[in-house]
Amino acid sequence: MEHSAIPLSPLGVAQAAALPSVLDVKPSLVLVSSYRRALETAGPFCARHGSLQEIHPLLHEFSALDANQLLGMGGAERRPLADAYWQACDPALRSGPGAETFFEFDARVEAFATTLPSLPDGSVLFGHGIWFALLFWKLGGGDAIVTSRGMAAFRRFQLVLPMPNCAVFALELQPGGQWSARADARVRHAMEYVQPLEAST
Repeated sequence: MEHSAIPLSPLGVAQAAALPSVLDVKPSLVLVSSYRRALETAGPFCARHGSLQEIHPLLHEFSALDANQLLGMGGAERRPLADAYWQACDPALRSGPGAETFFEFDARVEAFATTLPSLPDGSVLFGHGIWFALLFWKLGGGDAIVTSRGMAAFRRFQLVLPMPNCAVFALELQPGGQWSARADARVRHAMEYVQPLEAST
């Protein structure tokens, strides 16, 4: 199905329900990707705090592959296409009319990064793994993604970044204007013990 329409799995639903009890943040603002699974993850957290979800147009995940090329494919069938995309490491490559180039993705994350200083303290973002990895890459001074070499360097960084479902990172502005991203190990460990919700009959 369309990348944006993929729902949470039963485990994802259970993790989203458990998240509000372990994420110790009183939100001043909740920004959410327009993708269904991000909205479903944010739902219980917002309900607990009486917060509204504000969809942000730049927060959605990278669509490297055109959804029309993936119709009817399972994960194992899609994997060679994804592997081939990353092996090419061409920031200008567009796999189809419904896909982004990496240049476009990079520009989208860069545009969001410029708004970080204006967000109120206590802002909470619900998004996606590769998107956050690129944000952290930029905030940490990673190379500009203008060549195949730069894209390959980012990919190596992204693959080793611990980003399980419901991973939580704290973004903090340090003296001197630099940002830091710190993983919340307590939340990660709590999510590891969540069991999938049983399907209703």
